[in-house]
Amino acid sequence: MSERDDEEREFDLRWADGAAYKEPSARARMLAARWKENPPGPVPFRAEPEHRGRPSVRRPWVSTVLVLGCVVAVILLLGYAGVGPY
Repeated sequence: MSERDDEEREFDLRWADGAAYKEPSARARMLAARWKENPPGPVPFRAEPEHRGRPSVRRPWVSTVLVLGCVVAVILLLGYAGVGPY
């Protein structure tokens, strides 16, 4: 990096720091006024799961059987339709 790059970066930071204050939007002002009287409660980062029962257990062989069954069904359907390399 050259000194010129450093000088330009400093200029950009000075320019950004010297920017004029921007008035908040109407929605931001409305929410600030509403929350001043009645602040919102804490919100968890992740929502609670809908069901509290035993977690579902996925069996890996079920999806394998389903995929292989679909492949066999397509092969049989194509065989009965008479589609083949001629």
